[in-house]
Amino acid sequence: MSETEALALAEHPAQEASLEDRICQNLLERGRLRDPDLQRARRLHEETPGGDFISLLTRLGLVSEKDAAEALSDVLHLPLLSAKDCPDAPPSGVALSVRFLKQFHVVPIGESETGVDLLVAEPQDDYPAQAVSLATGKEVSLRIGIRSEIDDLIERYYGSGRSAMGAIVENLSDEATRSEDDVEHLRDLASEAPVIRLVNLVIQRAVEARASDIHIEPFENRLKVRYRIDGVLEEVESPPASSTAAVISRIKIMAKLNIAERRLPQDGRIMLRVQGKELDLRVSSVPTSFGESVVMRILDRESVVLDFHTLGFTDEFLPRFMEVLQLPHGIMLVTGPTGSGKTTTLYTALSKLNTPDVKIITVEDPVEYQIEGVNQIQAKPQIGLDFSHALRSIVRQDPDIIMIGEMRDLETAKIAIQSALTGHLVLSTLHTNNAAGGITRLLDMGVEDYLLTSTVNGILAQRLVRRLDIANAVPYEPLPEVVDEFKLRRFQAEGPIRLYRPTGTPLMPSGYHGRTTIMEFLVMTDPLRRLVMQHADMGVIEQAARDEGMRTMYEDGLFKSMQGVTTIEEVLRVVQE
Repeated sequence: MSETEALALAEHPAQEASLEDRICQNLLERGRLRDPDLQRARRLHEETPGGDFISLLTRLGLVSEKDAAEALSDVLHLPLLSAKDCPDAPPSGVALSVRFLKQFHVVPIGESETGVDLLVAEPQDDYPAQAVSLATGKEVSLRIGIRSEIDDLIERYYGSGRSAMGAIVENLSDEATRSEDDVEHLRDLASEAPVIRLVNLVIQRAVEARASDIHIEPFENRLKVRYRIDGVLEEVESPPASSTAAVISRIKIMAKLNIAERRLPQDGRIMLRVQGKELDLRVSSVPTSFGESVVMRILDRESVVLDFHTLGFTDEFLPRFMEVLQLPHGIMLVTGPTGSGKTTTLYTALSKLNTPDVKIITVEDPVEYQIEGVNQIQAKPQIGLDFSHALRSIVRQDPDIIMIGEMRDLETAKIAIQSALTGHLVLSTLHTNNAAGGITRLLDMGVEDYLLTSTVNGILAQRLVRRLDIANAVPYEPLPEVVDEFKLRRFQAEGPIRLYRPTGTPLMPSGYHGRTTIMEFLVMTDPLRRLVMQHADMGVIEQAARDEGMRTMYEDGLFKSMQGVTTIEEVLRVVQE
């Protein structure tokens, strides 16, 4: 669709309604908007007519500016541009009122002898393009941009070069930029509108970037903000160091933490709605040399997909895993470091086992996601309700399946083993580097070898790697030396071997989108049980499992890199043979 056609659509009310419906349908189909939210927004729009409906959705926080821009780009077939791809300075031959640009959220980004390239947030509104065409005497070509990025560009081109965050910071009072010991004064500072907007902006941008964690770290001369996106930390625009006390106090107030206590670590949570998503933020603060470091883990309950294939389980791998998972009793362990997706895998397993004729009880710290039909217990060590104490009560509740958040000590492990011996299926996690390491870890904790061999059914080890956006991935044939180094011929005996590399796009600079799992699954067989009874070391147990057909995480990663799921560089980043 040309710009002329896009503008013509907006000129006629009947067609405009059709365009609005198509944009909403696009958002619904891509899972960026929920139907109940759409209906509520429509009712509100009818009660207060006037204004653009898509803009209303973003103002209400039901969809993000980025999602709305992508939908407009899809429906109108207009290019979508990121601010990063715009020139450093505006076109010199286009003189427009800054007030006009700010009012309609448009900015010129290029010119030729006959035309002007205009970045717009609302292409369905034809007035700004017509006005620019009349003012310049040139034809206008539309490019779709994200509203906040357009506002930042206007400020960068025609203002003082401030960003949205810079504009908010400028409104902070001098009082708010002084670190004070007075608690009431801090509380007042944290309640100031600019500080509230500042913290909200940090959280909103993290959600837009699909971040899993927000790190706010004070240093001597600066306050550093970093987002963990697809497992990798990326530094972003940060508030000035002078606002440290106010910003951290605001977060602590939101998390219902004690802002007077700055000498001890604290944990809390924030429940809020951002861009149509119900978010649960787990907040952790620890004292450092220059103030309190705060990390917020973002749990998006709506985005979690409890599906094995989505998690990265292959068709060859899943049947064996399900066979062990459906055994009537015993222990199934999932191992890996923090943030490797162990809990999500266990939740997915529970969702498959969750039938009306089965009673499932979990004890977790914390309960990350609610599962209908599962009794979930939140551990509270501060009042004595830890894993071992909760487990003693659980076994008297007549469960069929028990999930323990983590086997942290011998006492918890012994109760779990006792539960497995008495006919329960127990699922739990361990912090070890590989599947065979789970066995040696339990032995080191003090679990008797004969109890371990008679209860453990299988151990799954996993890591998360960034997933290639296959639409933007470029295949290439690796050098023969690379094929030999990684022994890739074991996965493909004949034909040319292809690997993939990412190519960035304006909206996905890294070329990766989301994460997937690489894994290994050790099934406890009689030969392995004999090795455990002999207290064989981890390497011997792993080699025996490989002889029986186990594919290691490293091998699984190489196989998936040849399938275009990820890259060899990603696999090497998280695991080595």
